[in-house]
Amino acid sequence: MRPISIQIQSVMDAFGQQGWQFEHLEGKDVIRTAFEAYHTQVQLHAQAFPQLNAVSVVGETPMELEVEQEPLVLELLARANKRITLGSLEYDLDRSQVMFRITNLFERDKYDADIISSMVHSAIAEVDRITPYVGVVQQTPEDLLDDLSVERLLLRDDLIPPVPADDELE
Repeated sequence: MRPISIQIQSVMDAFGQQGWQFEHLEGKDVIRTAFEAYHTQVQLHAQAFPQLNAVSVVGETPMELEVEQEPLVLELLARANKRITLGSLEYDLDRSQVMFRITNLFERDKYDADIISSMVHSAIAEVDRITPYVGVVQQTPEDLLDDLSVERLLLRDDLIPPVPADDELE
């Protein structure tokens, strides 16, 4: 059995400091967990890359799409990504998953717990934020898809989850 790297241990410590439950994948520098967000459940994994002194956090939620809906969702994610400074939204066509991925390079082997926590919060928030927009595309009848404006859809702020109070984040 391979020993746990200092990098993934620091990720596990950061999760422990937040009181987040997780599962370490034995023999890998990966942990996984799930969070209940406002609109959806977010499956999350964090992977350490010791050779790069990096950690990547990926949040995802299943979103089945019809073939006709895929181009609109891909446009939606591309346009939403233009507003994101760190990380990016993706759609995994093979697994039908909406994803948000964020990676950070660290200076030392032991990663900063505050940065890791921030990455997790970002992954959860971005997946949860985009879910209702994808839902609108999913619920649009096929004969009306040509009339759906992704640009205008992204202007709808009624779909954005409310910002949690500081005490709700802990």
